[in-house]
Amino acid sequence: MSITNSIFKVIFYNEGKVYEIFALEVYPSDMINFVTVEQLTFNNKNTLVVDPSEEKLKIEFESVERTYIPVHSIIRIDEVNKLGTAKISQTDQKVTQFPGANSILSSDNET
Repeated sequence: MSITNSIFKVIFYNEGKVYEIFALEVYPSDMINFVTVEQLTFNNKNTLVVDPSEEKLKIEFESVERTYIPVHSIIRIDEVNKLGTAKISQTDQKVTQFPGANSILSSDNET
């Protein structure tokens, strides 16, 4: 499990977009090839300017106790000193298919 008072920034692909979220707990899941992310944390600064992508993430994850992210979707996990702004970004990169998937699919069609 994580060290006390740590904040983790988790960046991952989701439906063709790049999500950047912050959490207090990040560890390998009991489910194979997943990472567990718990205690999602959002910036609660009282500012006049509201970031729409952070608000969208708050709504999307408001009732989530923990989320399981596939390992192949994770771009990066950083342990940071302070909380940043969660966001959703567009990406020009295409998520590549898992290596060997084409050979598995083509062998199924031959039978």
